[in-house]
Amino acid sequence: MKLWKGRFSKEANSSADEFNASIGFDQRLYKQDITGSIAHARMLGRQGIISKEDSDLIVKTLGEILEDIEAGKVEFSIEAEDIHMNIETILTQRIGDVGKRLHTARSRNDQVAVDFRLYLKDDIAEIGECLDKLLHTLADLAEKNQDTVMPGYTHLQRAQPVTLAYHLLAYYQMFKRDKSRFSDCLDRMDLCPLGSGALAGTTYETDRQFLADELGFKGVTANAMDSVADRDFALEFLSACSITMMHLSRFCEELINWSSVEFGFIEIDDSFSTGSSIMPQKKNPDMAELIRGKTGRVYGDMTALFTITKGLPLAYNKDLQEDKPPVFDAGDTVKDSINIFTEMISTMDVRKENMEHAAKYGYMNATDAADYLVQKGIPFRDCHEIIGKIVLYCIGKGIAIEDLTMEEFKGFSDKFDEDIYDAIAIRNCIKAKKSEGSTSFESVKKQLEQVKKEL
Repeated sequence: MKLWKGRFSKEANSSADEFNASIGFDQRLYKQDITGSIAHARMLGRQGIISKEDSDLIVKTLGEILEDIEAGKVEFSIEAEDIHMNIETILTQRIGDVGKRLHTARSRNDQVAVDFRLYLKDDIAEIGECLDKLLHTLADLAEKNQDTVMPGYTHLQRAQPVTLAYHLLAYYQMFKRDKSRFSDCLDRMDLCPLGSGALAGTTYETDRQFLADELGFKGVTANAMDSVADRDFALEFLSACSITMMHLSRFCEELINWSSVEFGFIEIDDSFSTGSSIMPQKKNPDMAELIRGKTGRVYGDMTALFTITKGLPLAYNKDLQEDKPPVFDAGDTVKDSINIFTEMISTMDVRKENMEHAAKYGYMNATDAADYLVQKGIPFRDCHEIIGKIVLYCIGKGIAIEDLTMEEFKGFSDKFDEDIYDAIAIRNCIKAKKSEGSTSFESVKKQLEQVKKEL
């Protein structure tokens, strides 16, 4: 029997019932819904809106329903549409008219708004824990690879020598920002909409601050109409999820490249790889590729909710029933992806010799050679041209810059002297960087010290 049956003279079409129902996906809000209802029942009894005896019975029975749901003893009904009406129906079946008093001074509109916020507060806490593990793993890997020299790239072309620790710490900063984005999102959503009613408030002497305190919110929402129509917090959450997945995808793209024979910088552990059904020699980086692919899925979740909300007049509209599937999917996908990624990088094998070899024979000391000439009094633009000619010459001969004889160096500029060899030695190129946040060994050491303090 529908809880809103009084206005209607016909039963709902069975197909319409199925189309209208959200219990298939919003049942995962059962705990938040019961938590919110318990707080509401306590507030009603405290304010004398219902009797203390009725309030206590409702609270006790809701606790029992929660235990039964978690024990798998409750079967939800499509006819009751959603998690809110399912739980209210079960409550009324168990304690009769007393159960019907629970919905006094609230609407499903503010009920779902508070459920959704409570759910996302929990989800953000879980994502934060996943990101913490990832940040610790990156810090540990960086600690172990402070001396691992590798090429730094721009345009996927070898650019300047760096260390693997430095490269990993770049991603550390990305994921650190991701964690702060989720924290910022949580800070803005941490207001309680319960007690707003359908859109205009309620005529009962309710205590919304009591509800906020009971449910662990820092305060109450300021405008009842905005309270039930607002989904900014969900959009922000999806945006944070999308940016996090983008960072994971960028790193995965590099791992996919690095694990290829052409790079040979790393080998992904067998436990995070798959083989080919036809080619026996293959070892595929499928986990990294899946994370890269799932990034598009999370982008789709974000686009879906932006599209759902873009044309909605105030206040609540049934369109907002579709807000939960993309949010649930994005949160699940982000947590799974971070966890798999963290395990994958913690078990990968770093091939340090291959990385350093690539750094040495990629002409990545060209900028340092130009800086050397600058120190000899030549304008940088002229130095750039001289070193460009040297690189072209070396490419033609198939040698590295440091393989040139002094006579060959002098052929390009009489400013070259024996100290050029020290200036362009790969490790010296790294060591010579002086600016804060650079790849120098000393700078990376300081960055790691800061990271340890943060963690």
